[in-house]
Amino acid sequence: MSEPTSQSSAAPRPRVSARLAAIAESATLAVDAKAKALKAAGRPVIGFGAGEPDFPTPDYIVEAAVAAAKDPANHRYTPAAGLPALRDAIAAKTLRDSGYEVSGSSVLVTNGGKQAVFQAFAAVVDPGDEVLLPAPYWTTYPEAIRLAGGEPVEVFAGADQGYLVTVEQLEAARTPRTKALLFCSPSNPTGAVYSAEQTAEIGRWALEHGIWVITDEIYEHLTYDGAAFTPIVRVVPELADTSIVLNGVAKTYAMTGWRVGWMIGPSDVIKAATNLQSHLTSNVANVSQRAALAAVSGDLSAVDEMRTAFDRRRRTIVDMLGAIDGVDIPVPQGAFYAYPSVERLLGRTVRGVTPRTSAELASLILDEVEVAVVPGEAFGPSGFLRFSYALADADLVEGVGRVQKLLAEAE
Repeated sequence: MSEPTSQSSAAPRPRVSARLAAIAESATLAVDAKAKALKAAGRPVIGFGAGEPDFPTPDYIVEAAVAAAKDPANHRYTPAAGLPALRDAIAAKTLRDSGYEVSGSSVLVTNGGKQAVFQAFAAVVDPGDEVLLPAPYWTTYPEAIRLAGGEPVEVFAGADQGYLVTVEQLEAARTPRTKALLFCSPSNPTGAVYSAEQTAEIGRWALEHGIWVITDEIYEHLTYDGAAFTPIVRVVPELADTSIVLNGVAKTYAMTGWRVGWMIGPSDVIKAATNLQSHLTSNVANVSQRAALAAVSGDLSAVDEMRTAFDRRRRTIVDMLGAIDGVDIPVPQGAFYAYPSVERLLGRTVRGVTPRTSAELASLILDEVEVAVVPGEAFGPSGFLRFSYALADADLVEGVGRVQKLLAEAE
């Protein structure tokens, strides 16, 4: 008679949790990393992937950080929600730039805008809740929604709509499970800007149906051609109790590496998100907070100079992309991205390769002419490419010029 075995017959458990295994890598950071790796290997790669200004952080902000680093008070823990002086300064900046009042206690300072995005969804979304997500969307939004247990519901607006969703589209996507709407204007990845009228209409619709609005306003100061950023809480003040405003210093002040963002919302939401942050990361680095304090307390002359450069590059890239047969490019009115439709190029052969998706086309462009762009699959449906024009003028012209020559061969 054989001895009983003690070996378990159960299937081995996965090493990585299902929750984290389901997360997709940030496509924009992946493209940027690949471009930098090729460049480090000596290849003449030009990258249009990263969404960060190519300017240095203004001197007065850096000087504030240097002074802060020498102050022992900044060598210690501070409140998880942020330095009180910074929270008050963000409230004052909101009044100055957005035209409505909030208190410093309504502000939570986060480790960059991404933490604010994650904590906003974590604060109001329960498992099974649906979040309406206008597409094309920033690649992090759906992952943050899923991590909170929610289900992203894409509402797509193509190039023919200027990438702007309508209330009718949102209403068609609404169900009894709809908990929140993500609203981003000016938009990453498209550069689209909702008018004051469109913003108010969407805000009133959300208010009528009791839907939370999570509004990402990180590109508020980067608009062109007379387009204006419209804070949704300013045009629909009644939304203040069911909205969360996301923002930060990264884009306005060329401070992507300093990692300072914030969220503004009702007291119960901010309290809940602060509790989460107290266990997740504690306070943002104090030196970075002091730098952000100098940034938001100062004037906007530095961003005015950057916006002038971005506008020049915007017009150049739109003209050059628009000259390519098979490319359709709505003129972006905000941020620093161009988002051309390349649907008419798919299925055409270039140098023996016939790309069927924008991901395959982006791969072809990188392989053949060493230009890195992000395919539309990172932001929603295939058929599009995102070009960041936050790079030097000469590199922009050289890079798009290479793409022009390559795609001119399409048959």
